[in-house]
Amino acid sequence: MSEHAVDYGPRLIVSPAAALRRALIVMPSKAIENARPLQGEPNAVHTRALAELGVFAKTLRFFGCDVVELQNSSDDPLASAVADVAVVFESGAAIMRPSSPARRAEAAWIEAEFEKRDVPIAAHLSAPGLLDGSDVVLAGKTAFIGVSRRSNALGRDGFARIAQAHGCRPVEVPLAAGVPSLRAVCGVLSDEELVIATERLDRSLFSGFETIAVERGDEFGAGVLNLGYRHVIADVRFPSVIDALRAAGTRVDAIDLYDFGRIGLTPSVLAIDLKRG
Repeated sequence: MSEHAVDYGPRLIVSPAAALRRALIVMPSKAIENARPLQGEPNAVHTRALAELGVFAKTLRFFGCDVVELQNSSDDPLASAVADVAVVFESGAAIMRPSSPARRAEAAWIEAEFEKRDVPIAAHLSAPGLLDGSDVVLAGKTAFIGVSRRSNALGRDGFARIAQAHGCRPVEVPLAAGVPSLRAVCGVLSDEELVIATERLDRSLFSGFETIAVERGDEFGAGVLNLGYRHVIADVRFPSVIDALRAAGTRVDAIDLYDFGRIGLTPSVLAIDLKRG
């Protein structure tokens, strides 16, 4: 676990597509084996998931990202989807209110970890609002907000006001049935470019952005984690997406995250951005 001091300065996230300098991840517990897999997939295996997230952390560090690596504080099988509990803006973190009651204590835990590391808290999503951070995609000066049964109007409206206070234009994006999160089907390549699963999203809602559409059947390959301008981490199990991104000029580092992918967790939900710039 990296604990050395980092000078945040006055700005945390200069841009959602700026170079990722610091990130927080949560290692899975054995409870991950109890996560409900996607249709047709087997259950995740804890030992493999640990090894896969270890490679994920090593890859981040290789590209100059300081990684805060925490051990799972709960028995929830989806605790490694740490992006659900917070979204970080330029001046501080917005603490979310996850849709799963079992995961709401994680938000308080992560908030305490932020305070230890001098990450300012900019806002809290208040009860009875519900919204998971993995249903938020920040791109340029736009905050895309997924609309599904995992959130409610109070949560989405509350986060929209938070986003506006941080200079972002909120756009609601209805999600098709079976989509685990907005981040699973929409990934950031640059401040002007996105990769999206057009079979699961309304492409017209992303007007003003250049978009790369992924092939049907590989929708969750769009859930890449941005490392910087046209540079992403992708799940190696989606070769058609990787080829399309590379053909469009994006650098792709593909790693095996199979035990997370089989339960609907993409690279983009496995980390909280703490500093970009």
